Amino acid sequence: MNVGLYFGTFNPIHIGHLVIANHLAEYGDLDQVWFVVTPQSPFKVKNSMLDNHQRLEMVYRATKDYNKLRPSDIEFGLPQPNYTVHTLAHLQEKFPQHTFSLIMGEDNLKGFHKWKNYELILEHHDLYVYPRISEGAIETRFEKHPKIHRVDAPIMELSSTFIRSAIKAGKNVRPMLPENVWEYLDEMNFYR
Repeated sequence: MNVGLYFGTFNPIHIGHLVIANHLAEYGDLDQVWFVVTPQSPFKVKNSMLDNHQRLEMVYRATKDYNKLRPSDIEFGLPQPNYTVHTLAHLQEKFPQHTFSLIMGEDNLKGFHKWKNYELILEHHDLYVYPRISEGAIETRFEKHPKIHRVDAPIMELSSTFIRSAIKAGKNVRPMLPENVWEYLDEMNFYR
């Protein structure tokens, strides 16, 4: 099985995440997309981040009605901070029958050369890159790389940061979230 790994804090998961993941699962050669909930990113400072299990619960609620989308807490038990190269090695060991590919936005590809052991990742895994509107250029070495696949997915200009700020400001963000995620956020009074 070819599994696409969609890493993120998902703080919160929103319809943009689902649209991209579902597009890759339905129109690409990925059999499933796993939302890997990241407890701590080496590039992000924790401030308004919800607890790991609260974010995992939101991902579970958002994906439960999609048979090709799954939540994953694989990084919760790995040493901190999490590096993708370590998570990939762990997953390959745990699920040797699967092929794992990375899903990332074009903005992440622009900084991919800064990732720990990025050459090793590219040696063993494919990258599926969806379009994002962002500044900067993609390094020439990644432009036509045989392991990097540009995906013609919808451009989703929606961010978890925007949603958190809007909730704090008392705005209605309900259309931007899966209904059961919105209900959970509202019930738990998150981000207010």
